Amino acid sequence: MTTNDILRRTRYAFDFKNQEMLDIFVSGGIKIKLFDVKALLYADDNEEFREATHRELAGFLNGLINLKRGKREGAQPEPEEILTNNIILRKFKIAMNWKDEDILETLMLGDMKFGKHELSALFRKPTHSHYRLCKDQLLRKLLIGMHRRYRPNPEK
Repeated sequence: MTTNDILRRTRYAFDFKNQEMLDIFVSGGIKIKLFDVKALLYADDNEEFREATHRELAGFLNGLINLKRGKREGAQPEPEEILTNNIILRKFKIAMNWKDEDILETLMLGDMKFGKHELSALFRKPTHSHYRLCKDQLLRKLLIGMHRRYRPNPEK
């Protein structure tokens, strides 16, 4: 998954407007203009499209944590320069204040069955013998589940 896919899918799941997206970036420590936010959200084939850096996505996710959980006291964490899917998953877990059961339920909404032991391996340190890499498919299914959980279809 690209950084832009994650931004677009998160925006859609929570129905964020452009200004709200800008505010989330700024809250996460990213200095960005509204024009740049729009460029990050355009389709890949649009001539004004710009690929989001890992640092920008990390700042956005930090801002999402601030929005959903409130800013923590003291200095705000600096956005990471390099993100892995495991770090992205951890940031979503923190932002949404999820327990393991909540993540598993959201994955089920995204049509993915996943075990609790498999999930715990994703949150281990990379040096741990049972550490497991989070693959793009799991992150994609999580974002689909978030869409179904937080932006339900009003027709149903």
